[in-house]
Amino acid sequence: MKYDDAALMLAAHLLQIKAVKLSPKHPFTWASGLLSPIYCDNRVTLSYPAVRTFIRQQFVEKIMQNFGKPDVIAGVATGGIAQGALVAQELGLPFVYVRSEKKSHGMQNQIEGVIESGQSVIVIEDLVSTGKSSLLAVDALREAGAEVKGMVAIFTYQMEIAKKNFEEKKCQLITLSNYETLIHKAVEESYVTEDDLQSLQEWRKDQQAWQLAVGR
Repeated sequence: MKYDDAALMLAAHLLQIKAVKLSPKHPFTWASGLLSPIYCDNRVTLSYPAVRTFIRQQFVEKIMQNFGKPDVIAGVATGGIAQGALVAQELGLPFVYVRSEKKSHGMQNQIEGVIESGQSVIVIEDLVSTGKSSLLAVDALREAGAEVKGMVAIFTYQMEIAKKNFEEKKCQLITLSNYETLIHKAVEESYVTEDDLQSLQEWRKDQQAWQLAVGR
């Protein structure tokens, strides 16, 4: 399998700064209760200027290559806010961010910032798992009359349910790196062993079956 050089470089960065941690033998528990051999916190990248700059540059490159310059950049709260603002600054564009739901007080906004009906938007996200929370932002923007051209994220776990969810919403997803690339890099640089690789691959194919297999 051929891997994209920029995606490999980003995977190496994420592993080096421990934004991504792999532990197939002692899995993490997500907020949903799902057991996982991987934990990803891309907010860590903001503390490393060189990595932060690389991500910003890759975002801009992917946006221009795949969509062209939009009217507005929108970040998904909370992980996509800082990344989105950096991208908007680089492109000289307006920025808004989208909450998971409307505020219960004040103006009851879900979209913070100024966006006009008919404007084209690229959505910035830090991480895509099932895609459910990310696509809530797409729904909100469309309800406001915006034309969502697509979403660009730092990383995806490449879950089949996410692929299905984005297809159903007719929203193109582009990511800077992904699970398969990351575990390839992790084995190559000895963050995990070859023996761990099969377990990591099995988790991506079927999270529930993997959880039963690890016996917890």
